[in-house]
Amino acid sequence: MNAYAFEQALARTKRICSATKSNGIIHTTPFWDERFAVACDEHPEVEAEQVLIDALAAALVRDPGRFDVIVASKLFGDILSDLAAAAAGSIGIAPSANLNLEREHPSMFESVHGSAPDIAGQALANPVGAVWSAAMRLEHVGEQAAAEAVMEAIEATLDEPETRTRDLGGTAATEQVPEALVGRL
Repeated sequence: MNAYAFEQALARTKRICSATKSNGIIHTTPFWDERFAVACDEHPEVEAEQVLIDALAAALVRDPGRFDVIVASKLFGDILSDLAAAAAGSIGIAPSANLNLEREHPSMFESVHGSAPDIAGQALANPVGAVWSAAMRLEHVGEQAAAEAVMEAIEATLDEPETRTRDLGGTAATEQVPEALVGRL
């Protein structure tokens, strides 16, 4: 289990949750659980819990504030990231990062929702996830002030219905959102 997740938990709320399914996927997730237990032993200052993925999905909908840092396999993480984004209001606002922590290879930053081909050309896509991912990239390369400025612009843009896309109850077309963001920067 990567220490990075525990470092993030320490810098935030000192809480971490591991998604598991060791009661049903008996050949791989018990190893995941063992690695999580070792990492927990190495970071006793972090409050850790392990939750079965189905119960975790339900808890994330019912009480999203209960969670901060969640570690999960690629499959579980992909499902939970979409669920969390939808619970927050729209899958369009969720950023993501695939980090190479050793910095030997490039890291990848993208919105959770991907390219949204089903709404291509209709000016319906929410670009906030892509912009938020760019803010995460800025933070990753040490440009904290720039990352914070982008996040402040996102928050101000989402505050106004006329600069929010329809998936968030606004009236803006896709291209109007980055125009508003740049105007705020």
